[in-house]
Amino acid sequence: MRHKNIGRKFSRTPSHRKVLMQNLTKALLLHGKIRTTLMKAKDLRRVFEPLVTLAQRNDLHSRRLAYKVLNDHALVKRLFDVVAPLFAGVPGGYTRVLKLAMPRKGDNAPMAIIELTRALPDGKTTEVKAEEAKSSETAPAEAAKV
Repeated sequence: MRHKNIGRKFSRTPSHRKVLMQNLTKALLLHGKIRTTLMKAKDLRRVFEPLVTLAQRNDLHSRRLAYKVLNDHALVKRLFDVVAPLFAGVPGGYTRVLKLAMPRKGDNAPMAIIELTRALPDGKTTEVKAEEAKSSETAPAEAAKV
C-alpha cells in the first residue's frame, strides 16, 4: 500500500528521479522558466520552493543544505545572491505552473511551463517581456517630447 508516500515515480529508479529533479531545478535557476510535462512541473515545485525558502535564511548551514540538492557552487551562489533577494518577505508561491494547450507530439503528454513569479535581473521570465513592452510603448512618446 502507498499510504503517506508522496511523489510520483516517473517510471525511474530513486537515483534517476533525484538527478531528474536536480537537473530541472538547475535549469529553472539558470533560465527562469522551463517547458516540461505537467507532472514533472508539479513535482519540481516541491523541490524548488523549499530551496528558495532556505536561501532566504542566508547562512552557512543553508548554503550547505542547498549544495546537497544542487551540487554546484555557482548555482548555490546564484540562488542566494540573485533569486532569494527577489522573494524577500514573500512567504511562498515562488513559482507558477502554466498548462499549455497542445500536448507533446510523440506521446500526447500534457505539457506545462514552470516559471518564477518574479523577474530575474537578467530578464528571463515573462514579466520582464511585459515590462519591456510597456517601456517600448512609452519610449516613442518620450522621444517625441524631446
